[in-house]
Amino acid sequence: MAKIDVLSMLPEELESFALEIGEKKFRGKQIFEGLYRGATEFSQITNLPKSLIAKLEETAEIRGMTTERMLVSKLDGTVKFLFGLQDGEAVESVFMRYKHGNTLCISTQVGCRMGCAFCASTKAGLKRSLLPSEMLLQILCAQRETGEAVSNVVLMGMGEPLDNYVNVLKFLRLVNLEKGLNIGMRHISLSTCGLVNRMDDLARENLQITLSVSLHAATDEKRKEIMPVARKYSLSELMAACDRYTKATGRRISYEYALISGVNDTPEDAHLLGKLLKGRLAHLNLIPVNPIKERDFKKSEKEAIKAFTDITENTYKISTTVRRKLGGDIDASCGQLRAQRDGL
Repeated sequence: MAKIDVLSMLPEELESFALEIGEKKFRGKQIFEGLYRGATEFSQITNLPKSLIAKLEETAEIRGMTTERMLVSKLDGTVKFLFGLQDGEAVESVFMRYKHGNTLCISTQVGCRMGCAFCASTKAGLKRSLLPSEMLLQILCAQRETGEAVSNVVLMGMGEPLDNYVNVLKFLRLVNLEKGLNIGMRHISLSTCGLVNRMDDLARENLQITLSVSLHAATDEKRKEIMPVARKYSLSELMAACDRYTKATGRRISYEYALISGVNDTPEDAHLLGKLLKGRLAHLNLIPVNPIKERDFKKSEKEAIKAFTDITENTYKISTTVRRKLGGDIDASCGQLRAQRDGL
């Protein structure tokens, strides 16, 4: 019989669990506080009686995570982690320092089944989805390893967050708890390749996170070449879902666009993208693609990036930024360390 994963539980769930095993309700609160003080074993929660610790050890577990690799960029101090999970799988996280605070990019799945052509995470498909506790542990472990607090979280690592919807939603509620990690919803970004049905579900939650939508092309034909999800949802369906999300939440959407030399970075592409986003509450984030060994994609030349930006920003008045490349010397593109480890 599987043991209860206490780190994936909300305080009220822990209180109910305490009652179920014949304890007082307040013991749930003590367990919760102990977990966020860094307890990795129940015996480390010192205000619990030995009898309760024995019950917990029999019925529940505090899931663990190990640091298998930790690479620090000599260029900018970015830290890339390969974290080992209890079942022998591994996921990646990236710790980035900015003036506004430290950001951790976390994974939501082991692998990915979305099949985007430029992504290393999807090579071997999806192994499994992560539990809420395994998403939290990436933050707790990164803070422990760096000795620094994480103030911003982006769900843009391995996996498609909305393909793990229930667990991701639980994680968002847990990470926001004031007596937990207390990371505000407006300090959290979630990236999706465009799972329209789940975008509508998320809109109804009205969580005030930043939704990032991966476009990477401005026509259905080109998008289908690099993103299999486009065969299920057309651009018109995706953009309609984006409009519904903005209307429901009042939040501006960040549109991600990986610039791939000779594929989607021409002035014509920029004009098509400008027309697609014009008039929408939008921010455009241009990402010079990270080359990966398995693909022949190359990042766009500086001149092409500048020309593209001039068109979207000046002709179509769309707020546009070019993502600063961090950790270029440590394979900071998610999926690469796991691929090396598993010989993918």
